[in-house]
Amino acid sequence: MKQNIKKLGILIIGLLTVLVLYLSYLNVVRGSAIAANPFNRRFQEYEAQVRRGTIYDINGAVLAKTNLTGDENKRVYPKGSETAHLLGYISERYGRAGLESVCDRYLLGMEGADRIRNYINKLLGREQLGGDVTLTIDSYLQGVAMDLLGGRRGAVVLLDPRTGAVRALASNPSYDPNELDELWPQLVEDEDSPLLNRAAQGAYPPGSTFKIVTAAGALAAKPDAARKTFKCQGFIEVNGYRLNDTSVHGEVNFKRAIAVSCNSTFAQLGLDQGAQNFSRAFKAFGVDQDPGIGIPVRPGTMAAADAMIPTELASSAIGQGEVLVSPLHMALVAAAVANKGEIMGPYLIETVKDSMGEVLQQGSARRWLNAMTPEISGTIKDGMVDAVKYGTATAAGVAGVQVAGKTGSAQNPHGQTHAWFIGFAPADQPRLAVAVLVENAGSGGAVAAPAAGRLLSAALNRGY
Repeated sequence: MKQNIKKLGILIIGLLTVLVLYLSYLNVVRGSAIAANPFNRRFQEYEAQVRRGTIYDINGAVLAKTNLTGDENKRVYPKGSETAHLLGYISERYGRAGLESVCDRYLLGMEGADRIRNYINKLLGREQLGGDVTLTIDSYLQGVAMDLLGGRRGAVVLLDPRTGAVRALASNPSYDPNELDELWPQLVEDEDSPLLNRAAQGAYPPGSTFKIVTAAGALAAKPDAARKTFKCQGFIEVNGYRLNDTSVHGEVNFKRAIAVSCNSTFAQLGLDQGAQNFSRAFKAFGVDQDPGIGIPVRPGTMAAADAMIPTELASSAIGQGEVLVSPLHMALVAAAVANKGEIMGPYLIETVKDSMGEVLQQGSARRWLNAMTPEISGTIKDGMVDAVKYGTATAAGVAGVQVAGKTGSAQNPHGQTHAWFIGFAPADQPRLAVAVLVENAGSGGAVAAPAAGRLLSAALNRGY
């Protein structure tokens, strides 16, 4: 009998130990993730008690606010579909997403002095207030970016290469978050995936825009490549595989190869540097990472270096093969050239304030990666300037301003080529870096480049 009691006691102690360890794991290891889960019911309860804070753009325009209708707090998005993928949504039925989810604790007054202040307000029966968030986004430029997509599937990213502050991050097709609950069934069934943030989570072959990464890898591995001359006969053969060019470019130097987007030259540069150096350049630009912008970002992918046969390496070097990237990553590639090789961490949140206006969080420039040396970026920049002067990117030109750019027309197995452009302006003192992608739209020089030029012009006219 005593032996049975002893065994039962050991079992109970063991079970209690397991329970304590599991609860400790939930609190210590998983606590923050569970608390931030968009389906956390505690946030829904706060929504009914607290007047959620306002989200503003960089110039003070309201992007999201809470209106009190009777006894109900209703979230309103004045810009509608233009900012849907950035701001996300709040839904009792479908959870929450985007910056609304990321900034939940601030907007609901659960941080800083608001935490105590709202507890006292609750006891006294007074209204509880959340804090406000100001973004780096310029809502006017966000609207311009959406207009330039013109109803076509695609994405646009505009940022300051000196600081990483994002001025526009647009994705189309979009949806109206003011009518999310009514639209949800058709949104999830829509083949065009309007809930997908193409700017940050899209996965696209980058085409010739990726030659910037190939160029940086080639110059890092063999600096004398900048002084070499290459002969383009309109194609290059790699192990019996024929990779065609857009034209017979004849003899071209390194900068002209960028300007005219010579496939033969860049396929050869990929082969010359080898898979390991090419992979190293891919990683140096952070294409395989989430840059920590605050919303989910899909890291870029390509074939593993040790599995990259010569034909795959040649194709990847011109942005084809298994290379898949997001427009945000390609904007950062352009920003790296603009900022002398250094990539600043992109960010969307400028300031977070509590309900009394006290600053709780301040966005600031942070160095993220060093993609290449200033000398390498200078060589590549010269080629990108020539691309806008006389090469494939002339349609991106802006009157009175020198623009640097690179086009891409990326083949894909799902239809017509994707149109790409990446670049920056002014070329001598860059303040803006841009990436434009238009799905299945054909030539990057004919479609994406002029859109980028108009967005850069609009941003420069606003003083950026």
